[in-house]
Amino acid sequence: GPQKSISSLSLREIAREAGIAPNSFYRHFRDIDELAIALIDRAGLLLRKIIREARLQASMQQSIIRSSVEVFIQLLDADEGYLGLLLRESYTGSTSYKEAVDRQLSFFQQELHEDLIRLEQINNNSHMPHADIAAKAITQLVFNMGAKVIDLSAEQRIEVAEQTMLMIRMILEGARHLDESSIR
Repeated sequence: GPQKSISSLSLREIAREAGIAPNSFYRHFRDIDELAIALIDRAGLLLRKIIREARLQASMQQSIIRSSVEVFIQLLDADEGYLGLLLRESYTGSTSYKEAVDRQLSFFQQELHEDLIRLEQINNNSHMPHADIAAKAITQLVFNMGAKVIDLSAEQRIEVAEQTMLMIRMILEGARHLDESSIR
């Protein structure tokens, strides 16, 4: 369920949902933790692929920020529930689940960092000196927004998404104009 962490599931529940005998579970996974981490890794990989494609398509057509946030919001309702899994386990999961989610977030952050540098070069802007910190701030902002909107109505989601897009623009503008001397 949307409010239930994997750590709260029993082996019987998992086996029943998968349509296998409980002992068959051990042919595939050592324990429920191994299953959970595999799900988190799969979720992160699939979500990064979807969001990367959205950023690439947007760079040719419209606002990368808008298309990325809109895709992220649409993923909240996707049948697979991968985004919900990452969001839920990052807050309610065990320590090992939270570490697995953090690892996936660092992959999102690294890909966004690379995209920010690439986009600055395409737009003939000077190098963004703090693209790594901007990528981290944006990743954390968007995932926190996702956790906030997961249970909201469509109208409320749009409002939060618009605010998030403005915040992302503010982070990017700040990162473009921040130099080393202003940090100290």
